[in-house]
Amino acid sequence: MWIKLTVNFIMQKKSCKKIITMAIEIKVPSPGESINEVQLANWLVEDGSFVEKDQDIAEIDSDKATLSIAAEESGTIHFKVSAGDTIDVGAVIATIAVDASARQAKKEPKSDSEKTAVKEEQIDTADKETNQQTKTEDKVIETDGKATKEQILKLSPLARKLIEKENISEQELMDFFKHYRVDTKDVNFFQENKDKHKAAGSAQATVQNSWGGAREEDRKKMSMLRKKLSQRLVSVKNETAMLTTFNEVNMTPIMGIRKKYKEAFKDQHDIGLGFMSFFTKAVTEALHMFPQVNAQIDGDEIVYYDYADISIAVSGPKGLVVPVVRNAETMSLAEIERKIKELAIKARDNKLSLDEMTGGTFTITNGGVFGSMLSTPIINPPQSAILGMHNIVERPIAVEGKVEIHPIMYVALSYDHRIIDGRESVGFLVKVKELLENPVKMMFGSKDPVEVLLGL
Repeated sequence: MWIKLTVNFIMQKKSCKKIITMAIEIKVPSPGESINEVQLANWLVEDGSFVEKDQDIAEIDSDKATLSIAAEESGTIHFKVSAGDTIDVGAVIATIAVDASARQAKKEPKSDSEKTAVKEEQIDTADKETNQQTKTEDKVIETDGKATKEQILKLSPLARKLIEKENISEQELMDFFKHYRVDTKDVNFFQENKDKHKAAGSAQATVQNSWGGAREEDRKKMSMLRKKLSQRLVSVKNETAMLTTFNEVNMTPIMGIRKKYKEAFKDQHDIGLGFMSFFTKAVTEALHMFPQVNAQIDGDEIVYYDYADISIAVSGPKGLVVPVVRNAETMSLAEIERKIKELAIKARDNKLSLDEMTGGTFTITNGGVFGSMLSTPIINPPQSAILGMHNIVERPIAVEGKVEIHPIMYVALSYDHRIIDGRESVGFLVKVKELLENPVKMMFGSKDPVEVLLGL
């Protein structure tokens, strides 16, 4: 009788444990309308590790943005797919085993006696490691107390993002690892990777600027953003009658304004004064005079807009993204600069929403920041035109019959000839040139026109 009661108690205890432990499925959320599949960019946690509720566990790439997925409950996570896999929206990517008893135990504070025992154990361990470290350091000969330029840490993008967020310097990391105690796990890692390190080191020592000569290949899946971008670019070339017209802009007036009012502008608006706000303002004025350039084709109809939503091409970690500055025609230079900075930071941190990248009636792209002298930008569909900015170079030009040296920028307008004729395209670009070379024409008022333009 006693044996039966004991067996029943054990069985009941096991069944209770099964009831307490449950698995929660983590599914792919919908990034937006018309998106049926995404790519798992990377896992932010380890398989089999304990995750907290609302902790970010993975990043997914759609054809428009990068989104993060958070844990719905605390528990042990188990992966169902691998990083780089293409998965359907709504598919299960992981499960989280939620153990209520373990979670309760994790939350319960330790007793004073347990805390004291743990603390003493930590102190003993620290003393042992310190003695061991001292013995090891006696054999080390320090040649330089500071890190040289060659001692640069090789950080992953996520690691670099984390140290920037936590305000940790690379020097602090190097100082830490210099005194880090090597254990068996580190030795095993060295054994597995030492040949690759030696090969790379010998190749670098032989020829500093050689490729290495290993003839290795590295295959990676295209991201959803890159895949969608390639499809759109090919469709633009095949489905539009794209032409490009060019002109040059004397940047002396704008550079003079920036030099004269830069400090006052920053003090007044708490934002720097760049070139992009001038170009955006000039474009909105020119679009008002040439509405055909601001229009789009929709089937058998042409859609005209009485507003200017300017898309600004920004280079992000995942590739080129084009966030939109809404109603740029109503904004001041300071408001434009502030909005562009906000969108650029979001693009750098992969935090742009779909709404911030959809729409747009005209696009501006600045290849000059990378040193481009001249290019033919590709239209951003379904828009009909795009303006390309380039680098500023001092060039000799004729001014009132004399040769003078001025900072010159080449500008390019790519447009869809199905909707924009040569007269509109050339006239639009000439108007942009005139406004940039004479910024006073951008605004009206009784005050000093330059001060009105800068909002001072």
